[in-house]
Amino acid sequence: MSSNLATDAHELKSRLEWGQPAFTIIDVRDRHSYNYVHISGAIQIPLDDLEKRATFSLHKERHIYVYGENEQQTTKAAQILHNAGFNKVAEIKGGFIAWKTVGGAMEGLAV
Repeated sequence: MSSNLATDAHELKSRLEWGQPAFTIIDVRDRHSYNYVHISGAIQIPLDDLEKRATFSLHKERHIYVYGENEQQTTKAAQILHNAGFNKVAEIKGGFIAWKTVGGAMEGLAV
């Protein structure tokens, strides 16, 4: 059983709207998908580079929300981060599609 947390898109949207800045959103989809459209403020880190780049660029105690192309990719990304020593990692349930459904802020070529 995974010890990763999960959050829904509505909860994250509320947190962004209230201006709570002490967290990072990571998009592990490919660069093309990210450039096309992504959650506003999300940073793109490919799944293959996630452990290395996160270890060098993020504080271990920072709250991290992660999403991918599907639930499997999102869960894998959260597990990679957890195994690398990040303890405050939450999977965005439903990923980008759920974010779009709740009307969350987006940016990219499609916006």
